[in-house]
Amino acid sequence: MSALLTRVKTGIAGLDRILDGGLVDGASYIVQGQPGAGKTVLANQIAFSGMEAGRKVLYITLLAETHDRLFSSLGTFDFFDRSRLGRDITYLSVFQTLRDEGLSAVVKLIREETRRNQSTLLVFDGLLSARDRVHSDLDVKTFVAEVQSQAAFVGCTVLFLTSSRVSDDSPEHTMVDGVIELHEELAGVRSVRRVQVRKSRGTAAIGGLHQFEITANGVTVYPRIEAVCGSVEDKTAEVASIHSGVQNLDEMIGGGIPVASFTLLFGPTGSGKTSFGLNFLAQASAQERSLHFGFYETQARLLAKSRVLGNTLDAAYAAGHVDFACHPLTENLLDKLGHSLLRKVKEGNIKRLFIDGLGGFERAAIHRPRLVEYFTALANELRAAGTTTVATWEMQSIFGPNVAVPGPEISGIVDNLIMLRHIELESTLKRAISVLKVRDADFDPRIHEMKFGNRGLEVALPLRPVAGAATGIAQPLEQ
Repeated sequence: MSALLTRVKTGIAGLDRILDGGLVDGASYIVQGQPGAGKTVLANQIAFSGMEAGRKVLYITLLAETHDRLFSSLGTFDFFDRSRLGRDITYLSVFQTLRDEGLSAVVKLIREETRRNQSTLLVFDGLLSARDRVHSDLDVKTFVAEVQSQAAFVGCTVLFLTSSRVSDDSPEHTMVDGVIELHEELAGVRSVRRVQVRKSRGTAAIGGLHQFEITANGVTVYPRIEAVCGSVEDKTAEVASIHSGVQNLDEMIGGGIPVASFTLLFGPTGSGKTSFGLNFLAQASAQERSLHFGFYETQARLLAKSRVLGNTLDAAYAAGHVDFACHPLTENLLDKLGHSLLRKVKEGNIKRLFIDGLGGFERAAIHRPRLVEYFTALANELRAAGTTTVATWEMQSIFGPNVAVPGPEISGIVDNLIMLRHIELESTLKRAISVLKVRDADFDPRIHEMKFGNRGLEVALPLRPVAGAATGIAQPLEQ
């Protein structure tokens, strides 16, 4: 049986998840990244979080100026507590010691201060400056080894911060237990922050790039959804279905929408996708709590629209049976959206979910080829939670000779596929609905007309036989 390493929680949930539970107690890490990447904020957030667990922190800097400017910057973050300075965390500048006496004197000072403060976390901010004072790789190894040995002697975890990218074959890289790299890069015209664990000795860290952001709360890391969400379990004990909320649609799809299934509703603008979703959410109850997760309309507008449709969303919202989460199409982070959605589903015990629409996730993607894996992981997590999901996808053309489903990979992920369409017939526009796929069940493949009734959308009689209905431009059949 493999031994489990004792962990030091960073206080940043997403980072702990990437690190397989946190920093290894007593280990040493390099945190690297260009100036402004967030190294100092990250290290101080870890330090102040550690104090909540009773740890003592020694923060060594190579700053020539006083720490007042550092404290002024840290004061803008919620985690910073000035009352702990000098009591639970000690900031010490070794600039003059390094300049006047060299690295050996710095090591001696660190040894004395670590013992005096009984520190269990040591942050050394300025490894690049220390490297500039050595003459060979052996000097670098000697310095890092001496700091590590002293820290290990008193059971102290070490973070070395550096603004230079330490190469894989550098002496520092080979000696430390882990390397955490922070990136800030341009993606088009926007700036994106990402973190990567380049080395993690003895632990199963999650590799690759993970998005993070810096706000007043400090650093928040969003691990890649497809890397951390691997659920394939289906918690439904038996095949069951729930009412779609759209009159007469249940008969078309074999009795209702299968529980814990993922339904994709696609069609052009104005075809009734959002109205369909409001009908679906209007069936909310104490047993089937519902969530609207969208990008285009606010809660107030959706409630107003539901009143026009004759739905009962106002009553369901007042009773706490339905909730709304709107994420305007600005500079969203793809993995932040996914984690926010899954958290709301879990915390609210959501059983009916309407996502309006999947294009909002696509717009947030920096690397779009990963969307298939992303949506697969998201759909599997929702199924495992027992959540019945209806999501929308916008068709680009209102009319046209070709009808394209939302990509063969996306279509394969979903359980049910329903198309809404405008159809021009004898100079009249009609709304139509057709079921293209219901996994493991029989369904009515005929195109039906769809109308607005006193309870919102409802499926009417099958469209009379015409040619080209799916293209939106119907022609009477030749006799």
